[in-house]
Amino acid sequence: MSVLYGSAPTVLVAAHKPYWMPPDSLYLPVQVNAASASNSIPGFVRDDDGDNISNKNARYSELTALWWGWRNLDCKALGLAHYRRHFAGSGEGGVLTLAEAEEMLKRTPVVVPTMRNYMIESVASHYAHTHDSAHLDALRAAVRHVSPQRLAVYDTQMASIKVHMFNMMIMRREVLDPYCTWLFDVLSSAEERISFDGMIAFEERCVGRLGEFLLDVWLRSEDVPYEEVPLIELEGVNWVKKGSSFLAAKFLGRTYNKSF
Repeated sequence: MSVLYGSAPTVLVAAHKPYWMPPDSLYLPVQVNAASASNSIPGFVRDDDGDNISNKNARYSELTALWWGWRNLDCKALGLAHYRRHFAGSGEGGVLTLAEAEEMLKRTPVVVPTMRNYMIESVASHYAHTHDSAHLDALRAAVRHVSPQRLAVYDTQMASIKVHMFNMMIMRREVLDPYCTWLFDVLSSAEERISFDGMIAFEERCVGRLGEFLLDVWLRSEDVPYEEVPLIELEGVNWVKKGSSFLAAKFLGRTYNKSF
């Protein structure tokens, strides 16, 4: 059942704990993994309200917020951000404002973060060095199963050194609906092909990570225009630690066991 939140664009902010939220009306804080939480976070909506996959948060991560918004909100454009990571703009905390989002969505149907450039390896090889490469086999098989006509685009994207990350975007509704339908169909198929036995919590979030690669597959295969916006990390990034971990994964085979 849809809930009318307004005709203006809405950006969901996925969070699992109380945290500062932009005061701009563009943003709607969403408590993810709410189905397993003992308390509600004041001022947040819950991802287990209405049509939801909140109980899959351990695997799907912030995408349970996207599912909730897609299935339960009636707004002309919907987006997703993270409590510590936002699209940059002129608003409080340096985040995007409603006026800025509306202006961009007049020009383009999709807003995405600036592409990440791995420079020395492909999207697929980076994942294989930092996580379990069997997840990519499952994802490719899922794409082939759900939409074989997109498989060539998937292979091209995974061989690229550039990718839009973090499952972050803002989409006009007419683009969002078919994208989310396809995204969650593919991820459901991939999930069925992955063995989660013995995984630690960090590893189990692999379904959400795989979802990050599908945005560009969709944009490429549908030839959807988009506009890029830089990201702002509210807690900063330790680039020395991140860079050293990246190199250790590539050259020493040390897969990631935590986020950076």
